[in-house]
Amino acid sequence: MEHIITPKVEHVKLLNKYPEKKSALGTLYLTATHLIYVEQTNNSRAETWVLHHHIMSVEKLPLTAPGCPLLIRCKTFQLLHLLFQKERDCQDVYQSLLHLSQPVKEDELYAFLYTPHQNQEDRRQGWEFISVANDFSRMGLSNEYWEISPLNKNYEICSTYPSILGLPKNASVAVVTGSAKFRSRGRLPVLSYYHKDTKAAICRCSQPLSGLTSRCVEDEQMLQAISQANPNCPFIYVVDTRPKLNAMANRAAGKGYENEDNYSNIRFQFQGIENIHVMRNSLQKLLEVCSMKSPSMSDYLTGLENSGWMRHIKSVMDAGVFLAKAVSEERASVLVHCSDGWDRTAQVCSLACILLDPYYRTIKGLMVLIEKEWISFGHKFSHRCGHLDSDPKEVSPVFTQFLECVWQLSEQFPCVFEFNERYLIEIHNQVYACQYGNFIGNCQKERLDMRLHEKTFSLWPHLLKNQHLYRNPLYRRSLESTVLRPSTLPLHFKFWCGMYNHYDGGMHPKQSVLDQLLSLTQKQVEGERTMTELQRLAVADGVLPDPSGLISTPTKQDSPCEKTPTAPVVQSNGSCAPLINGDAEEAVPGAEKCNEEEGAES
Repeated sequence: MEHIITPKVEHVKLLNKYPEKKSALGTLYLTATHLIYVEQTNNSRAETWVLHHHIMSVEKLPLTAPGCPLLIRCKTFQLLHLLFQKERDCQDVYQSLLHLSQPVKEDELYAFLYTPHQNQEDRRQGWEFISVANDFSRMGLSNEYWEISPLNKNYEICSTYPSILGLPKNASVAVVTGSAKFRSRGRLPVLSYYHKDTKAAICRCSQPLSGLTSRCVEDEQMLQAISQANPNCPFIYVVDTRPKLNAMANRAAGKGYENEDNYSNIRFQFQGIENIHVMRNSLQKLLEVCSMKSPSMSDYLTGLENSGWMRHIKSVMDAGVFLAKAVSEERASVLVHCSDGWDRTAQVCSLACILLDPYYRTIKGLMVLIEKEWISFGHKFSHRCGHLDSDPKEVSPVFTQFLECVWQLSEQFPCVFEFNERYLIEIHNQVYACQYGNFIGNCQKERLDMRLHEKTFSLWPHLLKNQHLYRNPLYRRSLESTVLRPSTLPLHFKFWCGMYNHYDGGMHPKQSVLDQLLSLTQKQVEGERTMTELQRLAVADGVLPDPSGLISTPTKQDSPCEKTPTAPVVQSNGSCAPLINGDAEEAVPGAEKCNEEEGAES
């Protein structure tokens, strides 16, 4: 609270993006965790809560005749244009938000203040809910070719890798440690995904420290061990996700890419995905297009093309498709890297996993995939998402691009994903909210040092508890394809309005057709439950005759604490069928509000 100069300002206008729409008038509140705007127009008291951690920038605009304007841009792509009557109030709010939205230390993040109604045992179980080791077991590891190794249990081989690693069984400790020394930041080749049917593997690492002439026998033996772990193909692909020019420039700096003359039985591929700086600038240009007030069709399409955003999404998708085809069709193992192996490598490996394995297309499966490929393998969430006041050049929408690729796939294959668009957007928003501890820190070792499992809560149980909000009504397990083969022709890529124009109509998110369908379905379930209970009470009071057993005393199964009746949903052919994968859950009162309000101080 020390940074809050003025906690309440009245008569604040919320200017609308579109001039023809009337501006709202209300009161602005600042708490330790949220900016709250309460509209007071036409007897309405609609509330909007914005987490301080969601604020990307605060800009004080030049003074105008009507008042002092303040522009707030959010990492959730929300835009708030406020107008204060007094310049002093505007300045106070501006200064307060600058400090509140840019904490300096980790313990100032929301997750360390957030206290849901859970005890210590609930907290422990929440953190143990997702297990990377269990996912390796699901793939069939350990087996005759691969083993789950504790060599990195103290993070001595690689400080940014997880404590357990999937390694070829015939790779000795000397080979493993020698390869780690030859790879940037010690990120040696390790297993990402094992395909049980083809026995092909996707492995990941960082670039070699090869320079122009250097070589490492242990690293060459490591790649040979990966190749020998697949009896169905005599070679492996080495996929460098960077543009070739970038990789060649790194060679001059003593890094670079593998020399095919030194490695036997490898086939080299460049994929041409740009670096974090290009992606950051591309998103900025995209958001400028989205914020245009009344663009012509020509200006809009030109701006979208000039941003390059869709082109970058396609390049990530192309790389993921290449990996999936190599593993499923050529039965070849693949080794993937970029520079440090925690940005483009994470995008491509996780996307290939979704294409290859139906499990990762489920609600829980996507949690497992994010935990494995992003969190445990050291994607730098704190740096890339700008959680703290640090180097802005480290910020980049790498994870956002992955989520968009998943959404693009769901548009091409609408019946094979258990989750809907809302699920992807909720995960995106929670990454930046810092309400839970999962995405704080840059690697597993940092999170261990911060004792996040003791001081914060995990996001995954919260999402699973509310999974009825995230189910795709079109999902049909019987229609799943073992391997997805998407088209990457430009005509199959769409602009993701639900993400980047989610707040296009004002401060409140737009309601999609899916939102309405879920809301109506839940209301139908609640209505049927209420009617059944009223009939039972009427029979008990003698108002209605007992319809011979049709109405009975509630049993344990009828308890509000148990699962609710299966909710019918509308299929694509217009008929009704129950939801796949279990019953619909009871709606939590106030669930339509952003869950960021939980635990907020007012």
